[in-house]
Amino acid sequence: MGFKKNTRAPWYYLILLILAGEAVFVLPFVVPRIFRPTVLDVFEMSNLDYNLGVSVYGFIAMVSYLFGGPLADKYPPRKLIAVALWMTAAGGILYAQYPAFETLQLLYGYWGFTTIFLFWAPMIKATRVWGGADAQGKAFGFLDGGRGLTGALFGVLGVFIFSTFMAEEAQTISLEIKKQTFAYLIYASCAIITFIGILVWFFMKSGRDTDNVQLERVSWIEMKQVLRLPSVWLLMIIILCAYVGYKITDVVSQYAEEVMLYNQVTSAKVGTLLQFLRPTTGIVLGLIADRLRITLLLLFGFFLTFIGGLLFASGIIAPSTGLLFFMSVIVIGVGVYSCRALYFGVMRLGKIPLALTGTAVGLISLIGYTPDIFAGPAYGYLLDQNPGELGHQHVFLMLSSFAFIGGITAWIYLRLYGKSSL
Repeated sequence: MGFKKNTRAPWYYLILLILAGEAVFVLPFVVPRIFRPTVLDVFEMSNLDYNLGVSVYGFIAMVSYLFGGPLADKYPPRKLIAVALWMTAAGGILYAQYPAFETLQLLYGYWGFTTIFLFWAPMIKATRVWGGADAQGKAFGFLDGGRGLTGALFGVLGVFIFSTFMAEEAQTISLEIKKQTFAYLIYASCAIITFIGILVWFFMKSGRDTDNVQLERVSWIEMKQVLRLPSVWLLMIIILCAYVGYKITDVVSQYAEEVMLYNQVTSAKVGTLLQFLRPTTGIVLGLIADRLRITLLLLFGFFLTFIGGLLFASGIIAPSTGLLFFMSVIVIGVGVYSCRALYFGVMRLGKIPLALTGTAVGLISLIGYTPDIFAGPAYGYLLDQNPGELGHQHVFLMLSSFAFIGGITAWIYLRLYGKSSL
């Protein structure tokens, strides 16, 4: 089924989708990304141990992508998304108790189910429907930009809480105070996520736009139809490489502390700065992507990621080069967030049927989001085996390698579909 012009859902529908789209990932990923040094302290774990716990999320997510995708093609998104938010927030109560390693693994497995099986494909499909026939770049650019802004605001909330309860020289604060402060942040996040779920349940009405693109059932025939599309296989590789880059941005705040020698409050501010690059990038791309060649912009995003990774891997960034550090953070941020904002926006160019969007997203994500399994343990191992700057250099060399592969794949996608009309 195709798109119809002038049938786009109202703006508040997209705003609720944006709020939900980031809120559901705040507890498992946004908070640990911005406050990574603190997370490692309060859980009393190494990089590798914590990331091995997180990697269970990826295994559950793989199954959830496969079965959750067809679910999105059968049911409207509103109830699925709201329930996913409430269940994710409930897991935050356990997270605030600082569970042992085995319990942390179970919790991340649970989050893999709540954030993917019930949530991921419905969010992508609803966004694609909102974009209609002529605004896919706007829809996905605004989605990722808005999600980035939401994540950054959670970061600001966290920095405010940390600044209130912890002194500037955070290294001198006792572990108990760090745990109490971090728990306040988790509980505040749970309350906000629950409230967003209530708004979604009552106000994110699907209307005719999404009702017309639901299927009665999704069979193996539809899956084979999707798997025959070259664009699906190319997007698997593109998203995998881009997502490795996104996962590696988790270590930027840690780099700020261990290499640039910032304290934990200041390094959290660096992580929050990185979060603000995401909405800026997404909104700008949302305004220009539909006027330009979206596939070419995707290729440019990989190029920036590749260059930014090389800057960090080269070893030229040190405490004495603060300006270069922030410039390199900006280059990587813009590159990584450009790829994230655009890779699902090229689905229509790749001739993926709208009614099978959920199934396609599930199959693409099955491969594309495998970094949830291997990326964290991989860079955790590199950091633990080579403490300090050398370990970070290896991590960012890993980033550039995947950006290079992603760039080549994006170039092939550009050659095959870049000249297609919108």
